[in-house]
Amino acid sequence: MSDHFEAAAKEARDERPLALEAYKGMIRPAYDDPLFLQALKQPEELWKHPGATMLLGRGNRVGIISFPFSGGTVKDIVVKEFSSRGVNKLKSLFLPSKAAKAWRGALALKQRGLETASPVAYFEKRKAGFVERNFFLAERIDGAMEIRELFRRLSLAELEPLLASLAGFIYRCHQRGILHRDLSDGNVLVKREEGGNFVFYLLDTDRVRVRRKISGLARVKNLIRLGIPPLLQKPFLKSYFDEKPLEASFWRWYKMNKAIYTGYVELKRKLRLRQIARKLGVQ
Repeated sequence: MSDHFEAAAKEARDERPLALEAYKGMIRPAYDDPLFLQALKQPEELWKHPGATMLLGRGNRVGIISFPFSGGTVKDIVVKEFSSRGVNKLKSLFLPSKAAKAWRGALALKQRGLETASPVAYFEKRKAGFVERNFFLAERIDGAMEIRELFRRLSLAELEPLLASLAGFIYRCHQRGILHRDLSDGNVLVKREEGGNFVFYLLDTDRVRVRRKISGLARVKNLIRLGIPPLLQKPFLKSYFDEKPLEASFWRWYKMNKAIYTGYVELKRKLRLRQIARKLGVQ
């Protein structure tokens, strides 16, 4: 086990309970700072913080907030407030909140030496067993971008080494029992190091599940949400399985599930356009 792996695993084990009046959760000891905790005391007011920048305001709210810490330092923290309405609220009576799942998913990745935004804290408020509000906080990853930006920008030749590295990263995730149920372009960040190596980070860790073993067909199906250009899909699978030639059954399974998923996304897009048109009275 490498020093990096051991350090990540130790970091993931370091957590302590967090209580903020009506909210309860967990926090990493490094962030158990009086100024930071003071800023968190009224979670409903977080989005009014003078150092807040909203990134996503619909459904789940996501933003970056600059928090003061003892010693005069300021740290940028990504804050995600999960929606707790409708079905989500009903499910929270029987299941952990999404913030708790995000915390556990991030820890599971860290414990296995896989990259994600380092978790800072999570907290939730319940009433009569139902989650009313829940928040997940993580460190900001500097210098990384969503992998879909590179899918759009790079030529096919330039994408080949990126996809080979991505295939290796996802293979390690699967080998270590990690299955991300929304493994899409927006949930994978990538950063290129000085030596030219790519480093990948998984986001939306509430969708992370830990499995004792992941079958070959489940692995292939897990790859279909990634926007791999059609001409590079087969080479991508070959890189993942490190097999030449690629087993025909895996390729057929990938193409079938990819077609189903693409059709589903297109149908959703059309239905959404129709809903908008109806609201505008143009259809």
